[in-house]
Amino acid sequence: MQSFSNLIDQVLSPRRILGHTLSYLSLFTSSVRAGSTRLIVDTDIFSDVDDAAALLLASTLPNVSLLAVNVNVGSSYSPLAASAILNHYGHPNISIGLRRPYTNESFFDAWAYELGEYTSKVAYHWPGGSLPWFQPEKAWDPVGLYRKTLAESADGSVTIASIGFFKNLSGLLNSTADKYSALDGYELVGKKVQKLAVMGGGYPSGHEFNFWGDNSLTTAHVVNTWPRTVPVTFLGTEVGEVVLTGARLTREGPKNDPVKAAYKWYVGYDTTRQSWDPLTVAYASLGLGNWFEYGNTCGYNHVFANGSNVWIYDEGVKNQHYLRLKIDNETVAEELDELYLKGARLFDNEQ
Repeated sequence: MQSFSNLIDQVLSPRRILGHTLSYLSLFTSSVRAGSTRLIVDTDIFSDVDDAAALLLASTLPNVSLLAVNVNVGSSYSPLAASAILNHYGHPNISIGLRRPYTNESFFDAWAYELGEYTSKVAYHWPGGSLPWFQPEKAWDPVGLYRKTLAESADGSVTIASIGFFKNLSGLLNSTADKYSALDGYELVGKKVQKLAVMGGGYPSGHEFNFWGDNSLTTAHVVNTWPRTVPVTFLGTEVGEVVLTGARLTREGPKNDPVKAAYKWYVGYDTTRQSWDPLTVAYASLGLGNWFEYGNTCGYNHVFANGSNVWIYDEGVKNQHYLRLKIDNETVAEELDELYLKGARLFDNEQ
């Protein structure tokens, strides 16, 4: 496979949307597998801007069919921001779920007093999509949205990208038969899900925020009891923390782009941020490509009650993996930034 950077060098940059589309598709000529990835994103878009970049990719990668987005934090601004982003990138009708109960809380960086709030601003300045400005009550129940979406999908066809907390997935596994399917949660996942990609943990061991920051028992439930027939791959904190992106989008992205604005509000102009969630969505959508390799050949992830995790060696378990970077982090960052820009420019309505 050619590197993404070599492919990018071959791409022209015409200003019309059709030209952008053809250019963008050529970027993936050698990396897209047959068919498209049918994707559900489960996101904690609230306290970090990399969720916004992940939704940019999920909305604009040419081989992705985005089925639904579930929000796993309880802020009304989170699904509204997700709806605004999806609408801007051409997905006005994507169903969005919101964890209950929810409040009108907005993010405040009480840890370092450096990071800015962006979800309410994106929701307000780019209103639209399936959740109009300020109507969070219209969001789906996440478990119901999971069950409906999975039940309506072909067997073994759905990829889930988990880029946050685990209440929604835990609820799905605990669910029972309903109007959407006679199967319980485990049976429905086993029948319909092709793979799960998780941003969380550290490998071969760690204590990472997505695993302990909300309810570590739901994390343990999902990770420790996930059906062994369904592949699951983990991207640990050590991978995303060394891939720094976003600054180019603030410099070169379209003036009217919501994710560009989100980065400027969150970290400031021409400032990078770690890329945990976009990398997870990129893996979920494109596979290993030339960015990733597996860090193990067998074994499984075990999460303890406090949210810490450790990889257990077991030759009998082959469906679980954790990722490592296959190439240097700076090259991955350059190519990931290019994906942001390619996607954003497709929807530049000020050309």
